Amino acid sequence: MMRLHNLKPTEGAKHRKKLLGRGESSGHGKTSGRGGKGQTARSGSSIRIGFEGGQMPLIRRIPKRGFNNAQFRTDYLPVNLDALNTFDEGATVDEAVLRDSGNARGQKKLRIKILGDGELTKKLHVKAAKFSASAKAAIEKLGGTAEVVA
Repeated sequence: MMRLHNLKPTEGAKHRKKLLGRGESSGHGKTSGRGGKGQTARSGSSIRIGFEGGQMPLIRRIPKRGFNNAQFRTDYLPVNLDALNTFDEGATVDEAVLRDSGNARGQKKLRIKILGDGELTKKLHVKAAKFSASAKAAIEKLGGTAEVVA
């Protein structure tokens, strides 16, 4: 019978703490895994990522050329066709309905894109920011509409 006093953690869930500074034969003696002297051997020391001891860091040494579209990219929240089967026949499905039903979980600022993965079985009127070609074809094949909203 399971009681509080005989509960044990799962095998392998608990690890013994590494004992440092317990003599050379322990394998973690002398410098205790910190290497030689210097900034990283001191307690409380931390060096920011990319810091090279005052030398010009690699990220600043290499030339930066070309255009990067990342800051102008439009991100979409993907919703697959098979997720739309949860709605009633002939229903109007828009962004608010998809978010309320839990089919479009994610940041509010992201617009929704309907993707053609899965199979749609109901006639629906779907309103979204974007549709893949296969999703639009599948919706219209069943007599529904795929309306792009800004």
